[in-house]
Amino acid sequence: MKLLRWLPIFLVALCFLTAIVAYPKLPEKVASHWNLEGKADGYMDRAGGAFFVPVLSLFMLALFYVLPRIDPLKKNYAAFRNEYDGMVAVLVGFMYYVYLLTLLINFGYGIDIVQWLSPAFAVLFYYVGILLGKAKQNWFVGIRTPWTLESESVWDKTHAVASRLFKAAGVAALLGVFVPQAGLMVAVALAVGVAVFTFFYSYWEFQREKKRPSRK
Repeated sequence: MKLLRWLPIFLVALCFLTAIVAYPKLPEKVASHWNLEGKADGYMDRAGGAFFVPVLSLFMLALFYVLPRIDPLKKNYAAFRNEYDGMVAVLVGFMYYVYLLTLLINFGYGIDIVQWLSPAFAVLFYYVGILLGKAKQNWFVGIRTPWTLESESVWDKTHAVASRLFKAAGVAALLGVFVPQAGLMVAVALAVGVAVFTFFYSYWEFQREKKRPSRK
């Protein structure tokens, strides 16, 4: 869909416009990082606080634009191009959302950033699950282990499992709306756990495939 390809460009442009408007109103020392308790523990100067995320978003957008064109398996992107474009939009939108939260906090609004991040992580994790359910073999997107890249069937089985687990992590992230610290920690732990589990799962599936008698 052409809309999905234009949406991230619009969001990056909006991010730069927001930075230009916000810059004069920001304090000299801008809070830019928070711990799991929602307390600021990292700072930037005004220019960094205003323009770091817009510049990073632009870099990411350019990178995601290039990757399908340099991938040796670029022909496979056609099978999940809409989901790929949607993932780019979700990632850029996620960054813009987090950027707006940091600006509001630096403007003096009393926001619990951990609580407000929870629905954003829920959307991000759930959409990763959608993408993984559609992704075909490639070198940049998905569960890329030696075994999924060696075998298309191992790729498909691993991604089917990872898709369901990441969707579950997305649902779990919503707990952070009600129990901010615990909910977000559980969601992130689940996402890391899924990544580790699917690494070993792909190896296990590959070994099972090798033991099956070949059909002639």
